[in-house]
Amino acid sequence: MKVAALQMVSTPRVDDNLAQAGALIAEAAGAGAELVALPEYFCLMGLHDKDKLRIAEPLADALHPDPHAAPMQHMLAQAAREHGVWLIGGTLPILSHEPERVFNTVLVFNPQGERVARYDKIHLFCFDDGQRRYDEAASLTPGSQPVSFEMRDKQGQTWHVGLSVCYDLRFPELFRTLGADKPLDLIVLPAAFTDTTGKAHWELLLRARAVENLCHVLAPAQGGLHENGRRTFGHSLVIEPWGQVLAMQAEEGPGVVMAELSQAHQTTLRTQLPALTHRVLG
Repeated sequence: MKVAALQMVSTPRVDDNLAQAGALIAEAAGAGAELVALPEYFCLMGLHDKDKLRIAEPLADALHPDPHAAPMQHMLAQAAREHGVWLIGGTLPILSHEPERVFNTVLVFNPQGERVARYDKIHLFCFDDGQRRYDEAASLTPGSQPVSFEMRDKQGQTWHVGLSVCYDLRFPELFRTLGADKPLDLIVLPAAFTDTTGKAHWELLLRARAVENLCHVLAPAQGGLHENGRRTFGHSLVIEPWGQVLAMQAEEGPGVVMAELSQAHQTTLRTQLPALTHRVLG
């Protein structure tokens, strides 16, 4: 199955971001991708943390998102349907029960444009090195439920896909939970990793998650200097179950990273090294 990780440098203007996302989705679909994933905050990198509250949408109808009440969800559903792809829109702000906070939400649409999965980011990033400070809990409500879904590719193979976002990467127990009943075939992790933490840990942790779960990883990222002064790490990539990087985007700038995933290769590796059946704890 061909997959695509889309890299963006999102701005404080939603319309510009949706236009860029639409163009990248079209490019990926035109190159044969069946599953396309957008980065975290693809719709907005605001000048202030609270800007996401201004554009937050209610969760729309799964089959027919209202273009007026939920324009971002409408755009995702329409793009998935128009291009006939599985589309992972990660992430956009969805209204929560807390008036001053929103959920940071991944939505998954099938090729018919129907929403089939929702994941609210569980782990909220906090970082302070004396020069840069981030505290997502100031504007986000954490999710509480791990989420995976199953999709069937054009060859008729079923893929078990686990959803995660950015800072979730540092918590391997999330991925063990996602694969507890049925091993994951693919982890999708939209991100907006900071340049500082990305240089140290981005590829290292993504490859570790692939190896310990013997599954593929698809990681679309923000990559570049944003208008709010924040620099994100980029390096969107695709990894196979032995931890090898199949494809990687340049450090900065928008682009499409494509690779072909192989369940046969994954099965061979799991047969040669049946580590998932040797678990004792957890």
